[in-house]
Amino acid sequence: MIRLFHVSDIHFGAEDSAALAWFADCVHREQPDAVIVTGDLTMRARAREFAAAGAWLSGLGCPVTVEVGNHDLPYFNPLARVFRPYARHDRLARMIDRPLAIAGIHIVPLRTTARFQWRLNWSKGKVSQEQISRALARIESAPEGAMILVVAHHPLIEMGTRGTARTRGGAAALAALVTAGAQAVLTGHVHDAFDVAYPVLDRTVRLIGAGTLSERVRDSRPSFNALRIDSGQLDVSVREMA
Repeated sequence: MIRLFHVSDIHFGAEDSAALAWFADCVHREQPDAVIVTGDLTMRARAREFAAAGAWLSGLGCPVTVEVGNHDLPYFNPLARVFRPYARHDRLARMIDRPLAIAGIHIVPLRTTARFQWRLNWSKGKVSQEQISRALARIESAPEGAMILVVAHHPLIEMGTRGTARTRGGAAALAALVTAGAQAVLTGHVHDAFDVAYPVLDRTVRLIGAGTLSERVRDSRPSFNALRIDSGQLDVSVREMA
C-alpha cells in the first residue's frame, strides 16, 4: 500500500502555525511515502517566505514534490516576474517540478502559472503548450500499467468551489492528459477540498483538490488530503484540523 499526503496553499507569510505543526506531526507519526504540495508556498514570493517554506519542507523527512502557485511569483517586482520569475525558488530547486515514481505510482508535474497573461487577473491558471507537452512526455515514459497522478496548482476546470481557477487551456489539457493515461489530477488554489469522478471522453478521471494550511480559509478548516493506493484502487480522505 502506498500513502501520499497532498497539501496546498500553505502561504508562508500568512501561514497558520498551528496547522503547520499539526500537519508535520501527522507526517512524522504516519510516515507517508511522499508529500505532494500543489502550490502557493508563499504569500508574496519574498525571499524570507521561501526560506521558511524550504526549512519546513526539509524538516518533514520524506520525499516532497512541489508545484509553484500564482503567489510564488514576484508580486512587487514586475521585471523579476517577467525575466526571472522563479529565481527565489533556488533553495527549493530539488523539490520544484519533481516527478516521483513510487512502486508503480508516477507523479507528473504540470505548471499552470504564467508570468503574464492577456487579462487583468494573472492569478488565474493557464496551461501552455510547452507545459502540457512536457507532462505528456513524462506520462509516455512511465511503465505500462503505472498509475499516473498529475499535480498542478490550478484546477483545470471549475469544481463549484467558492474560489475559481478559470484556467485557460485547462479543459483541453485535461482531455489530453486523460487520453495519455492520467487517472487523477491533484490541485490546490481554491482553498477548499473536493474529490470528483469526472467523465472525459470515454474515461473517468479523479479531480482532487486540497484545502489550505494558511489563515486564508474559505468554506472549510485547515486541511490536507490523505491518499491511499492499494491494488490499483485510490482512496482519498480529507483530514481537517480539529
